[in-house]
Amino acid sequence: MLDGWMRRRIDAPLNRAGRRLAAQGVSANAVTLIGLGLGLAGAGVLAAGGPTAWALVLILLSRLADGLDGAIARAGRKSDFGGYLDICCDFLFYGAVPVAFALRDPANGPAAAFLLCSFYVNGATFLGYAILAEKRGLETNARGEKSLYFTAGLLEGTETIAFFVALCLFPPAFASLAWIFGTLCFATAFARVALAHRVFGR
Repeated sequence: MLDGWMRRRIDAPLNRAGRRLAAQGVSANAVTLIGLGLGLAGAGVLAAGGPTAWALVLILLSRLADGLDGAIARAGRKSDFGGYLDICCDFLFYGAVPVAFALRDPANGPAAAFLLCSFYVNGATFLGYAILAEKRGLETNARGEKSLYFTAGLLEGTETIAFFVALCLFPPAFASLAWIFGTLCFATAFARVALAHRVFGR
């Protein structure tokens, strides 16, 4: 829901940084993997019961790298594999955070499982829609220039990062926040299925 608004504010500085990094020979795929490593390190801190402030810093740096990799690719040479690698790393990172909270406190297990299920279903509807959009030749830049077709939804990347920030700031509230966010993820997925039926059902 907020990705379009956020992209209008961050694209310009990210693109400037991306051009500088590309000019220095920095690879977009390398930045993607660095971002994944930072995100998994943050999840590892959470899983080990470490300070959530450290985890938050690592997660935010990870998401900064996730924004920079696309900017570097746009400034240099984009590739289909780069977009593929980026989405795979994003999904791994998103799944690692709920797992980390379940390992941090086993009482979080049921809520973490529900959250992971909602991520799984939401991701399936997102990728399935992108496949059909590509088949139909549909394009959009509303969420920035992407390798895949990004559909709008109640919950998008911006909301997910804000959710992870809230989890790091208020770890005892994980279960409550996870049940709420997971429910909204399912609502987003069902809305996307309804949209797909309207657009592709004929």
